[in-house]
Amino acid sequence: MTTRARAVALLGLILATLCAALGPTSPAAAHAVVVATTPQRDEVLGYAPREVLVTFSEPIAAVPGRVQVLAPDGKRINVGEPEVRDGTMRIGLRAADRPLGTYLVSYRVVSADSHPVAGSFTFSSGAPSATPPLPADAGTESPAGTLMPVTKYVGYLGLLLAVGPPLLTATMWPRRRSRRGATIVALVGLGLVAAGTVGTWVGQAAQVVGAPVGQLSVADLRAVADTDIGLVLAVRLALVCLAAALLPAVTRGTAGRRWIGALAVTGVAGLVTWPIAGHPVASPVPPVSIVLTTVHIAGVTVWLGGLLALTVFLLRGTHERLLARILPAWSRWATLAVAWLVTAGVLQAAIELGRPSALFGSAYGLLLCAKAALLAGILAVAAGQRRLIRRQVAAGQPRRVARAAGVELAVTAVVLALTAMLVQTPPGRTAGTAATGVSREGVAQSLTTDLFTLQFDVYPAAAGTTNSLHAYVYTPQAKELPVAEWTVTAALPAAGIEPITVEVFALEPHHGSAEIHFPVAGDWTLRISARTSEIDRSTATTTVTIR
Repeated sequence: MTTRARAVALLGLILATLCAALGPTSPAAAHAVVVATTPQRDEVLGYAPREVLVTFSEPIAAVPGRVQVLAPDGKRINVGEPEVRDGTMRIGLRAADRPLGTYLVSYRVVSADSHPVAGSFTFSSGAPSATPPLPADAGTESPAGTLMPVTKYVGYLGLLLAVGPPLLTATMWPRRRSRRGATIVALVGLGLVAAGTVGTWVGQAAQVVGAPVGQLSVADLRAVADTDIGLVLAVRLALVCLAAALLPAVTRGTAGRRWIGALAVTGVAGLVTWPIAGHPVASPVPPVSIVLTTVHIAGVTVWLGGLLALTVFLLRGTHERLLARILPAWSRWATLAVAWLVTAGVLQAAIELGRPSALFGSAYGLLLCAKAALLAGILAVAAGQRRLIRRQVAAGQPRRVARAAGVELAVTAVVLALTAMLVQTPPGRTAGTAATGVSREGVAQSLTTDLFTLQFDVYPAAAGTTNSLHAYVYTPQAKELPVAEWTVTAALPAAGIEPITVEVFALEPHHGSAEIHFPVAGDWTLRISARTSEIDRSTATTTVTIR
């Protein structure tokens, strides 16, 4: 296979793994998890609360105008913007206009690790509504679509291309070998990093606003600049521009130590922007996680970026005596880089997983296992290369070394795709911490007629046994409304069972009670009629599932 064919094959694999990173994105591509709510999810209260509390697994910031509480009639009843303290968000509700029925709480916030989080939950006052309100953005797809995983992949690929050539040209490049190709590749890498950063900016705006990329306004994009992630991305772009100015002199071999040192400092500063814009910021020990992730990324880019430059520019066409000097020097660099990335990666994985069970019990842990398995394969191939170098026979077998390096780089393309998905997945330490809903037996509903609001519950909603029915009538203002006469019937048209009249006892002026026997399971039609005066009567009809 020719060099051009190998390059085409590697490019094809990169594109294929890029497509793998374009898998369906879910709204949970966010990392703050709701760990508690007050009222609880699906809870039925005996009163209308004055506030709602939502507690997240990490500090958050509310997106202005995107936190709301809808009453059973669909009207917004939250007062102003929510109050946020660390990971707890308090949503105040109006004192008046809090009817009985199901309430919808919807929110869009930005977590400490810069990932937007959107969600909703319901609770009920008195009894659930037959038709609860729905959030305006009830879709299941991420507003940014596949943009975020693409930009992550492109950014990581750009890092490899930008780091490898300068590293080799500054340390072990043969004097007579052309440096033009290495300079171009490094600049292309910086361009990819810049493109990935701009794409992340746009994707962040889409996820914060909750609108597709094509519907974003200039104001939406400008608003990202006022956030922490916007500042980090702006700094990264500035560092890319500075690196682009310093890089040509370094790769051409005309730069002094000061220029090389300035480029190295710029590169390290640029690497730090990745953990600052990701999981490490929200970890239990942010400073430690930021350092570990920076070291891990540095190790990967030095090892695999250098290997890429070595394979593309030096293995072919370099005299055997020169390779005999270059390969041992490169092997020492690679060994040190691998030690960095493995040590830092294991420690950071332990922090993000939080507990051993999350390794196989969470999506994050499974992706981490897949990435570790592929890296282990790459390390096995690299170990074979190192043995050849130690035996001083690698320089005489450049084709064999190139084939092995090609395998390492091919698997690296897949590792980058896994990494792009990994940074978009909630850490394993958050697995199992999400707030659970309140479970209840029986059936409870709120029904609204032109005259009153009716709340009822049937327990245990089972066939072949006696079920208790309790019904309550209220005014639209949630005041108790006395009932002069109750009429309740139950029918199962699917089974040919005609309406059965149920005797109702008035326990209180607004409260009726009855015992119902459902002979068979099915979706029963329940009609509850209440006369509140000599001339005012209204009927509510609903379907009750009896098991």
